[in-house]
Amino acid sequence: MTMSTSDEPLLRGDLFAEACPSREVLRHVTSRWGVLVLVALRRGTHRFSDLRRVIGGVSEKMLAQTLQALEADAIVLRVAHPVVPPHVEYSLTPLGREVAERVQDLADWIEGSMPVIEQARRKSGAQPARLG
Repeated sequence: MTMSTSDEPLLRGDLFAEACPSREVLRHVTSRWGVLVLVALRRGTHRFSDLRRVIGGVSEKMLAQTLQALEADAIVLRVAHPVVPPHVEYSLTPLGREVAERVQDLADWIEGSMPVIEQARRKSGAQPARLG
């Protein structure tokens, strides 16, 4: 990555550069909750409570932090409707749809490969995959 001043746009990230902000985006996108949010929103717009129900096991705090990080990265769009009680919807931006498609491929690979992975874990004496 070529470092830029605050007024110059970043030309391209470099995940191997320790100080590159692309690492933070990678962390947001590939975190457990980030992956699940992206996969869920790929299926359509959701309210916070709907997302929490679809994902399962995520605390309100972690879901809120994940959504805020992805929104700051221009991956998730948050729309607050001016009604009482508040009505907030989350969806993917065009950039979000692009990354969600790639994350979905990873999720599909993981789900499809679980029989082989579990067999290898048993053979090596490793603990089976834990839930949660």
